[in-house]
Amino acid sequence: MLSHYRALFTVPGARVFIAGGMTARSAGAMFGVATVAMIAARRDSYGLAGAVMAAGMTTLAIFAPVLGRLVDRYGQRRVAVPCFLWSGFWALMTVLVSVRGWPSWLFFVTYPLLGAIPNLGTMARARWSHIFRHDPKSLHTAMSFEQVMEEVTFVIGPVLAVWLATAVFPEAGFVFAAVCYGLGVTIFVSARSTEPPVVPHHERPGGFAFHQPGIVPLAFIMTMTGVMFGTNEVVTIAVADLAGHKDAAGPILALYALGSALSGVVFGARSHGRNLVKLLIAGTFGMFLLEAPVLVVTSLPLLAPVMFVAGLATAPTLITTMNLIERLVPRAQINEGMTIVLTGLIIGIALGSAASGAVVDHVGAHAGYAVAVLAGVLAFVMALGTRVFLTRRELHNLR
Repeated sequence: MLSHYRALFTVPGARVFIAGGMTARSAGAMFGVATVAMIAARRDSYGLAGAVMAAGMTTLAIFAPVLGRLVDRYGQRRVAVPCFLWSGFWALMTVLVSVRGWPSWLFFVTYPLLGAIPNLGTMARARWSHIFRHDPKSLHTAMSFEQVMEEVTFVIGPVLAVWLATAVFPEAGFVFAAVCYGLGVTIFVSARSTEPPVVPHHERPGGFAFHQPGIVPLAFIMTMTGVMFGTNEVVTIAVADLAGHKDAAGPILALYALGSALSGVVFGARSHGRNLVKLLIAGTFGMFLLEAPVLVVTSLPLLAPVMFVAGLATAPTLITTMNLIERLVPRAQINEGMTIVLTGLIIGIALGSAASGAVVDHVGAHAGYAVAVLAGVLAFVMALGTRVFLTRRELHNLR
């Protein structure tokens, strides 16, 4: 099965941007949990932590489509480097607000402003889309590989973030994430040979990528998936903290990501050529069905395997969504189109963090999981309700 992925590493220059992407995205996977752990420890409020994280994700969602469009127009390196320098400054300011005990409202200024960075995941997928533009089977494998790598980062990131925040000092996970992110971006953009060429202005389609039919329902599905992610992060930390084992939150969240990663490996090796819309419906139904048991499991030892199972449908759903985007959006708008859909994921994380944080503070820690289950239901309803339309668009673009 792994032989399907081995060929990706033989592409000239691929190992460099894979290594850089893995480093940066591992750091990116730490930011959410690190932020919650940092603020909750310093200010003793999960509501505040969830709200700050939501504000940051919202700003990231606003910046992302604009930066995706700029990447398509001017190239990955020219946009990523100055954006990283800007983001690094505001990451430093966020740490200072926490360490020095400055007013909490400053978190809502510094943390959101560090979100002005292009999405590294979409840039990596755009590279594979360029490399395998005439090889659909290899492209499917590459898209699956990218999703698996993102899930692996969520195995590593949350565990490391929680451990650093609890064993060293509250800001340690955040600081480590910022440093690793800068290193990863530097390595990624150094792989010049695999960077997609900029499509000349006169060859670009008019309008914005969100005007392409099919983008909106897929963005909504990704938003609901993000709600599940954000909810699981905030609520799991709160549940573990209530049980007196806050450091267990990282491993539990890692198991959720591990389940997703393993299913992604299998899915990427076996699902090529199947109807993408049917796979999307099955994936969203699986996310809801497998998440539902968290509502009735209250002990940490039982929560861990339940979260592992809950993650099994996540990667296949995300892989299918990105494959659909690759078919629906013109190549000249591939970064913008993928970014718009992944922006839905970011918005969802923000909504899930804020909503579940409020539920945790006002109702109870475990009750927050209901937000994730409801989001799974809405994602499935959208996939089922738009199946005819999405199938028609997919078949139209394959002609």
